[in-house]
Amino acid sequence: MNHQDQHWIDATQAWLKTIVIEYSICPFAKREMERGSIFYLVSHERKIKTCLQQLLQECERLKMDLSIETSLLIFAGAFHLFDDYLDFLTMAEDVLIDAGYEGIYQLASFHPDYYFQDSDADEPANYTNRSPYPMLHLLRETSIDRAVSSYPNTDKIPERNINLTRQLGLAKMQTLLASCYPSH
Repeated sequence: MNHQDQHWIDATQAWLKTIVIEYSICPFAKREMERGSIFYLVSHERKIKTCLQQLLQECERLKMDLSIETSLLIFAGAFHLFDDYLDFLTMAEDVLIDAGYEGIYQLASFHPDYYFQDSDADEPANYTNRSPYPMLHLLRETSIDRAVSSYPNTDKIPERNINLTRQLGLAKMQTLLASCYPSH
């Protein structure tokens, strides 16, 4: 990892701590952060095909290294436009299926301009999936199953997060996300 990659990872870790963990957007993230079981890969690639190959390499990493619970693939060089990212996400999901990883790994999607379909771009609830950089979160299905079975009312997490972000408000969510970028 080079110094530049650390910059991207630091911002991602700050986002995890400041928003995802602090506000319990994902109640399972804190444990994995504390255990050091999150793998961060910074991709400077711009070609879609290469980015998809990196995703498959991350699947192999998870398969071979059981000490890694989850992987964040951070795209430093591509998918700055949200629509391009969504197109890539569709391809990434198809690639996982084609590679036989359906039911083994699941993707969660995050982007600085993330917005849910039929929502206003300034809706605070979009910040549940807004991150400092475009990224894919690769999760083990078995871990998701285990977490869901041990945590009450997981089906209520999205609704809780929507209500929380709306209560915090747009300005607060914008400030929180902006605070994650390390100063140069």
